[in-house]
Amino acid sequence: MIVAFVMINCAKDAIPELAEKLCGINGVGEVYSVTGDFDVIAIVRVIELSQVAEVVTGEIRKLSDVLKTQTHVAFEAYSRFDLEAMFSIGVD
Repeated sequence: MIVAFVMINCAKDAIPELAEKLCGINGVGEVYSVTGDFDVIAIVRVIELSQVAEVVTGEIRKLSDVLKTQTHVAFEAYSRFDLEAMFSIGVD
């Protein structure tokens, strides 16, 4: 599975509506409003790399409230939570 983080700048008063629209896009798994240089981050999960472009340019960039995007494709995932589950034997 390919995972991409799409950082999005939008009109400030459009964040809640944009988040709802993003959640409706096939391939977008999660949407977060955030602090910092961007307003929203969408997590895209697809089977093939070419589908990232389809979701970002074919869907996200076409939304009227989207001013700018920056996409980062993940190479590998590291999670403390996955490691804890792997080594847990269920004893308190």
